[in-house]
Amino acid sequence: MINRELPFGHRPLVLLVLAAVVAVGCTPGGGDGSPSRNGTNSGFASAAPVSSAPPVVSDDGDTTGDLGPVATIEPAIPSTPEPRDVPAATPDVAGAAEAAPRPFAMNLYRKGDFVGQYTFEWCVGASLQMAVNLATGKSRTSRADQQRLWAMARDTSFSPYGGANPRGWTATLNDLGIGPYRLVSLPTLDEAVTVAAEAIRDTGRPVGLVMWAGRHAWVMTGFESTGDPGVFAEIDVTGIRVLDPLYPHGSSAWGRSPKPNSLISPATLGKQFVFRDGKSRVKLDVPPGYLLVLPVATEA
Repeated sequence: MINRELPFGHRPLVLLVLAAVVAVGCTPGGGDGSPSRNGTNSGFASAAPVSSAPPVVSDDGDTTGDLGPVATIEPAIPSTPEPRDVPAATPDVAGAAEAAPRPFAMNLYRKGDFVGQYTFEWCVGASLQMAVNLATGKSRTSRADQQRLWAMARDTSFSPYGGANPRGWTATLNDLGIGPYRLVSLPTLDEAVTVAAEAIRDTGRPVGLVMWAGRHAWVMTGFESTGDPGVFAEIDVTGIRVLDPLYPHGSSAWGRSPKPNSLISPATLGKQFVFRDGKSRVKLDVPPGYLLVLPVATEA
């Protein structure tokens, strides 16, 4: 549990740090941003995948998530379903403050939002497609669109290796009009998942997770917690909803990809979402920590 006296969004967050330049990517067997034989690199260089077959868009099949907008609160703090691109209304804070926190869950995902990456380099492109689907209700799944979005991220990454990195990922989300988004670094896993949950609650938009110490991209679509982070200053995040565009392949070094819309514990997430120590050959103008591509609540 961490103290949320300085929560996210409309309140200052002292440990949140904007990134100026970050390099990461999704090529099997690559280093940390080293150039490939053709002179380019995705920026998200990953360990060899479990499967040698090229990734394809996967059928997410039956999922454990709801098919519509979800902002479920225990009966003591009721909520009314709203459109997917609008956050659920905040309960009456004065009344809720007198009550003890009760379990809270929110999930932006619905069937069809997941998109697998078509190549081992395009994890950012697939993550951008999923973010658009989640934020707007559209269904962007084609290979051509994924390649175009990856190229947009690459062109705004300013990487010497020619790949798409979190800086370009963030800039492209803003260029697509579903922002504002910021690239931030948090010092602990607990704070990172709590800030991510607050951001989803405050904005109704997904969070990008920079995985594998800066080598891969996932999307966080929802969470479960011990209380509503829009109401209570201190809550524990007990579950995280995730989409890994490399599913069903995964990595021989980091583990298999969870099924789309899986609810995983912070400990399970922490096996692949790890501290980025900044000691790699790619130097980042961001402090060591857990990196998030974070949606920011717009000012009224």
